[in-house]
Amino acid sequence: MIKRHAFVSVPLLAAPFMVQAQAVSGAVERQPLNVQAIILFVLFVAGTLYITYWASKRTRSRSDYYTAGGNITGFQNGLAISGDFMSAASFLGISALVYTSGYDGLIYSLGFLVGWPIILFLIAERLRNLGRYTFADVASYRLKQKPIRTLSACGSLVVVALYLIAQMVGAGKLIQLLFGLNYHVAVILVGILMVLYVLFGGMLATTWVQIIKAVLLLAGASFMALMVMKTVNFSFDTLFTQAMAVHSKGQAIMRPGGLVSDPISALSLGLALMFGTAGLPHILMRFFTVSDAKEARKSVLYATGFMGYFYFLTFIIGFGAILLVGANPAFKDSAGALLGGNNMAAVHLANAVGGNFFLGFISAVAFATILAVVAGLTLAGASAVSHDLYASVIKEGKATERDELKVSKITVVILGFVAIGLGILFEKQNIAFMVGLAFSIAASCNFPIILLSMYWSKLTTRGAMIGGWLGLVTAVSLMILGPTIWVQVLGHAAPIYPYEYPALFSMLVAFIGTWLFSITDHSVQGQEERKLFFNQFIRSQTGVGISKSVNH
Repeated sequence: MIKRHAFVSVPLLAAPFMVQAQAVSGAVERQPLNVQAIILFVLFVAGTLYITYWASKRTRSRSDYYTAGGNITGFQNGLAISGDFMSAASFLGISALVYTSGYDGLIYSLGFLVGWPIILFLIAERLRNLGRYTFADVASYRLKQKPIRTLSACGSLVVVALYLIAQMVGAGKLIQLLFGLNYHVAVILVGILMVLYVLFGGMLATTWVQIIKAVLLLAGASFMALMVMKTVNFSFDTLFTQAMAVHSKGQAIMRPGGLVSDPISALSLGLALMFGTAGLPHILMRFFTVSDAKEARKSVLYATGFMGYFYFLTFIIGFGAILLVGANPAFKDSAGALLGGNNMAAVHLANAVGGNFFLGFISAVAFATILAVVAGLTLAGASAVSHDLYASVIKEGKATERDELKVSKITVVILGFVAIGLGILFEKQNIAFMVGLAFSIAASCNFPIILLSMYWSKLTTRGAMIGGWLGLVTAVSLMILGPTIWVQVLGHAAPIYPYEYPALFSMLVAFIGTWLFSITDHSVQGQEERKLFFNQFIRSQTGVGISKSVNH
């Protein structure tokens, strides 16, 4: 039993993204218009567009556009970071997981927080001291600018694209389901709004959209959890006892271990979600919005606290849905017919505890969560193109600030069209694997390079380039050859790579490749890069370098 519990805890981070991705990836019937949801959503959009207008008046420089001038506080940034993770996937997916499987939902939701200590203790402070706008600033600090920034930008853009597809498809399906709007209309609407947020308001507008959305989601989830606990006289013992009495699985819902099958896939997915969190470009970019390393650490602490509280609420909401939805056949039947079954357990519960108005509020917040996330992803992708590729690679650091901002805004518009097109193209596809692949690439390409550039003195450009590209190519190749794409998408009889996710192997390839080709690099350039580690280390601790880094 001990071994089984340990095994179950490995892939904990998967659920917030996997469950909801699967929940919104199938066929969805268009529903009648939810007037309350439409009104509340319009109010939210109007408010955020005003914030964008306000932010545009304060966004004058490159620093303002990319990092809000570094004027975001640790508390504000922590709330914005938590807003990135308290997504519709987490809210609807985790509560649905608890509704169907019970105790396993708690294990998955708490396990999602495992990646944050890595960011807190290993990355946040050094990242803030070494970088300016993107994590490529850190990776290329003592290495060759062109190849490292090219690798970092490519890794970022692949992650952003995959993540963006999942969010756009999720937005279309959720709005088709909850609002009664056409799928294509929903996708186009999200694309237009995300372009407006980023194009005119930059990081300042994106941050405040995230903050408002996080507050609304926490408030809505808190109200739902409070109403659930009120029905059981604020007794968890009563909540669990009554849930076991009405659930089809009975006492089995209080036993963990029912959601994990293949141990290699579980380990791979766990590694991807844990270390991939520390390699997501739109998350890493947020640490440059605060004034110093102290505020960066505060950001992680606040974000972890908000997310921990939120996932605790989703656990209560899931069990509350068992009591107030699952135990009421009449309500369950009508709600299921209207809202699409168990995957919308939280929405069912919102109707049960707050009526149609609160249902509209939760529906609007669910859409707002996706708007906020895609805005952050778009800004991360635009900065990778304008700052890393255009300014540092193509122009070799000679681009003017005005030209760089112009390229960034052009990229935002292009990404908007691309996101809309991909959202429509992948409408009928199961997009769950894309999230897993995005985290696998972040863990296999971005994370090893960031970590080793900060902590390993023997790292060279040759090692970082070969190891990073090997990790990226391995992750993509194994995912294509695995059962999800090779069998389910491409229609072959059996997969070449037998496991669901590649991170266990692609991370090993990345780290081993980086180590091997660095220690065997005896070039003059490699020796110079090793010597510069001391300068990088001093700056990573203090924020002040003792000499200029190499800029090739």
